[in-house]
Amino acid sequence: MKIAFLGTGLMGAPMSRHLAAKHDVTVWNRSRSKAEPLADVATIADTPAEAVVGADVIIMMLMDGPAVREVLSAELLEQAKGATIVDMGSVDPATDIALAAEAATYEIGYVDAPVSGGTAGAEAASLAILVGGSDADVARVAPVLSIMGRPTHLGPVGAGQIAKLANQLIVATTIGAVAEAMRLAESGGCDPAAWRNALMGGFADSRILDLHGARMVNRDFAPGGRSDAQLKDLNNALNVARDAGLELPLSETITAAFRDFVEVHDGGMRDHAAYYEWLSLRQN
Repeated sequence: MKIAFLGTGLMGAPMSRHLAAKHDVTVWNRSRSKAEPLADVATIADTPAEAVVGADVIIMMLMDGPAVREVLSAELLEQAKGATIVDMGSVDPATDIALAAEAATYEIGYVDAPVSGGTAGAEAASLAILVGGSDADVARVAPVLSIMGRPTHLGPVGAGQIAKLANQLIVATTIGAVAEAMRLAESGGCDPAAWRNALMGGFADSRILDLHGARMVNRDFAPGGRSDAQLKDLNNALNVARDAGLELPLSETITAAFRDFVEVHDGGMRDHAAYYEWLSLRQN
């Protein structure tokens, strides 16, 4: 099978490498330097339209809705007739629903399949893959998705993105809770590393406490999951909630916190575990 992979950043690079172990893969990235390390396993294209020529499956791992809309140009869609597009980035559901309808006019299938698991999951091929699309389109790409992790079909196009936004509400709120709890423990004289270890295995244990708690203890905030991307997902989640007439008080609070960190304290390129650092910035 021939696969085109568009977007080889922190997540896309290991994902495309796993695919290239089993399929013929062509990659493209806006910054070519991020695609060049894959030259040992994949063909590097100069443009998205060039990358998709002859592809059976086209996977996108791009930052947001505007980036996806820009890449899926009429030129690319014309080249992609007969293929199935899989949007694995986190975008607003309305974007994927609209693009799926447009792709259908070119006889192109469309699946939204955002992921959870971060860079560690991408590298280990253990991503939770949240899939929306028709039964036929999903069945067509399921073997490809299974190379990168565990796909779950949740409903029609857009359902995957809704599920990812719900996931991001849990992630952001839990990061905030762990960071604030660690600050409280420290204020009482607890060693943060010992405090984290003591809680693991109890009711407060979570993957966030494990992975992001370790980042907080070690003050390691190099981006695995960027805070500006977290804020983008939170904003999209609140927009969907408002359209559905839902009030989500905790989600609104954590979104305001990440907005302050990103827009006021220049935290956009920091890992979202740097919420812990944001608490100190506010204190100061």
